[in-house]
Amino acid sequence: MAKKAKYTRTGIEKLPADKPVIYRIKTRTGKTNYIGSAKCGRVRQRIGEHLGRIPGATVEIEQFNRIKDARERESRAIKYSKPKHNKRGK
Repeated sequence: MAKKAKYTRTGIEKLPADKPVIYRIKTRTGKTNYIGSAKCGRVRQRIGEHLGRIPGATVEIEQFNRIKDARERESRAIKYSKPKHNKRGK
């Protein structure tokens, strides 16, 4: 189950960081601007690195047991969604 938060420093701090994740930065209309992955313990820091550089109204995370699983899901999601701020060919 995905967890959502406002794409602000305060909103990001409320997200769990106890498992690897993929995260989606979404616009107010729900369009995905960026998809990334983060290791356990680096979730908030990694998402926070994008504040101010990638526009978004919300951030949504999906947790995984292993970083390998998160990265595989990230790759598939990027190929499917083609977010505006992701580099192509990942």
